[in-house]
Amino acid sequence: MKYPFEADFSEIVAAPEPFISAVFFSLASEFLTMPKGEGFVDYATFEAGYESLKKATGGFVALPRAEVLKTVIEAPITLVVLRAMLGFTPPEWAYVCAQKYGPKLDQGFARTLDRKVRLSPLKPLNPSGEVLNRLKAMVETACDLLEQGSPKVRADQIHRLQKADTVGGLTALQNLAGLGVPYAMLLYERFLGRPFAGHRDSVSELVGDGLESAIEEQLTKAGISFRKTKRAERLQDFDQAPDFMIPSEFNPKVVIEAKVTEDDGTARDKVTRVQHLNALSTKDQPAGEHRFQVIACIAGRGFGVRREDMRKLLEATQGFHAKDAGQVGGLF
Repeated sequence: MKYPFEADFSEIVAAPEPFISAVFFSLASEFLTMPKGEGFVDYATFEAGYESLKKATGGFVALPRAEVLKTVIEAPITLVVLRAMLGFTPPEWAYVCAQKYGPKLDQGFARTLDRKVRLSPLKPLNPSGEVLNRLKAMVETACDLLEQGSPKVRADQIHRLQKADTVGGLTALQNLAGLGVPYAMLLYERFLGRPFAGHRDSVSELVGDGLESAIEEQLTKAGISFRKTKRAERLQDFDQAPDFMIPSEFNPKVVIEAKVTEDDGTARDKVTRVQHLNALSTKDQPAGEHRFQVIACIAGRGFGVRREDMRKLLEATQGFHAKDAGQVGGLF
């Protein structure tokens, strides 16, 4: 089996299918395991927060705002439990809250608070002034929504609170807390919400870090100068900075895009990104010449779904092969 970076680009253009198959064959998926990452909350800690909230509300018979707020301050993980009951992300919670309490409670505050709680889930908070007011607003918003339950919507719509524990207000909460969750319903809600989705999203950068670290190691071992860019960094002549630039951003000869994904839609986005970089490399250049070579380092089953996307990737990277970049072409 011959890989694209082992072939001349003319071979790939003449018969791309064998090279597409070679790349597909080499792609491996590790979607069943994920790094825990900083701020991972284990079940025992989460359950402790749930039990604290259950006790403060008398088994969800009522949601006294002052008691719930006190519990959140004393056992901050309770805030994560409340968010899980709502089924919201931190920015979504902030948005709903801001509609009632004003724009001071922004999404950045909600994200920062959520991360702080996950890092120290059982360490009491010490909020003061505006922070306390915002925290109080979040608690009141959550309690209001949980009490009200899901409103009626059109037949062709579904509301985010149409879940077994929130569809019927406090009655639904009491039923689930006292009787347990029917397994079929639990599985159905997991199906709707993609199991581990929130955690998977929060550690997505850690998953990619493994691939980028491997690239750094190979470049360093080969004695190749490189510049690794930062997230959302802006560089001249690039509307979006590549992951690596060789030897530097001032005179790039090779740029590297790295991506690990289990989702074919995300893979397609990366292919489009690589195509755009290839177009930038030919801008204002004589026909057939490139200002820099584009290399794609990929992993995960997402890239192994669409053969047409892989053909486009091979074309944009000329088979991943960097003819004028020393050892770089042979590394990937």
